[in-house]
Amino acid sequence: MTGRSSIAAHSQPRAWVDNAVRLIEADARRSADTHLLRYPLPSAWGEDCGVALYLKDESTHITGSLKHRLARSLFLYGLCNGWICEGTTVIEASSGSTAVSEAYFAALLGLPFIAVMTSSTSASKVALIESQGGRCHFVDESTQVYAEAERLAAETGGHYLDQFTNAERATDWRGNNNIAESIYHQMADEQHPIPEWIVVGAGTGGTSATIGRYIRYRRYGTKLCVVDPENSAFFPAYAQQDPTVVTGASSRIEGIGRPRVEPSFLPEVVDRMVVVPDASSVAAARHASHVLGRRVGPSTGTNLWGAFGLLAEMKGQGRSGSVVTLIADSGDRYVDTYFCDEWLSSQGIDSSESAEVLVEFERSCVWR
Repeated sequence: MTGRSSIAAHSQPRAWVDNAVRLIEADARRSADTHLLRYPLPSAWGEDCGVALYLKDESTHITGSLKHRLARSLFLYGLCNGWICEGTTVIEASSGSTAVSEAYFAALLGLPFIAVMTSSTSASKVALIESQGGRCHFVDESTQVYAEAERLAAETGGHYLDQFTNAERATDWRGNNNIAESIYHQMADEQHPIPEWIVVGAGTGGTSATIGRYIRYRRYGTKLCVVDPENSAFFPAYAQQDPTVVTGASSRIEGIGRPRVEPSFLPEVVDRMVVVPDASSVAAARHASHVLGRRVGPSTGTNLWGAFGLLAEMKGQGRSGSVVTLIADSGDRYVDTYFCDEWLSSQGIDSSESAEVLVEFERSCVWR
């Protein structure tokens, strides 16, 4: 030993990172919070029917979906951990909406972006990613996206954002204007300000993790219901308490449902899970689009199917209160798929029976 201090340093330029964080934070401040809409329940139920349904409209984000929040958090997480710097190629495994939002933030920072997705992703989402300057890299099966994204990151020396692992840890679940804090703030002056239920779907599991944790942190009496489409591993894993469940099939409802249980899904913060048939998701999306006068996406239909069932349960038990769910994205992204009868027929999806259930629900508030 010479008695001298040993010093080691990494030469990552802080100035670029500091400016990148500033750009993202400035972008967030320019964007007002998304609206909370009161869903018009049927007049046949009476003016004071005791229950109310609210929709947190995440489609009004700059990039048009709930995933805008996640993309912002993932970029800040990568920047502040030192994984993203000037010139880094940013890569994600995404079915569409997350990649649309991430392509936006990559363009904001002047970084190349590659989205790894299945070849079945809707053409409109691919166009949205490319319009932001992103590049789409296709694989045949949804199970291939993870390894391919990792391979591309290694090949380019880039950073794999890995939404499925990092969604629950990149978001500050204690507050900082996350989606849960926003919901409760906007509900403050409503007749039933503390929701009986909040209903969300699971894609990464990050949204349900954030909301479930926040409910417990603030000691609210709200319960969290996660709705899951066909072919997804989340529900059977939850029911069987087995996180190793895999389905070997892809969800037909874009943005939610996974063939495996993603690391960001935290079943311990979920109070109830409900499987929603794909035909019911489509029927509810179309039904709500008619009621609201604008299209909402299929995962919003999944959310609403679950919310309608909870409203009927509350009415049947004579309980009053509010239910909150999300408009995850606009249905305009799905004109050539879920709002196209020919495409639905080609997929073997017949939503007519579910549409009849919704008509009866509006007439009598009976759920079957």
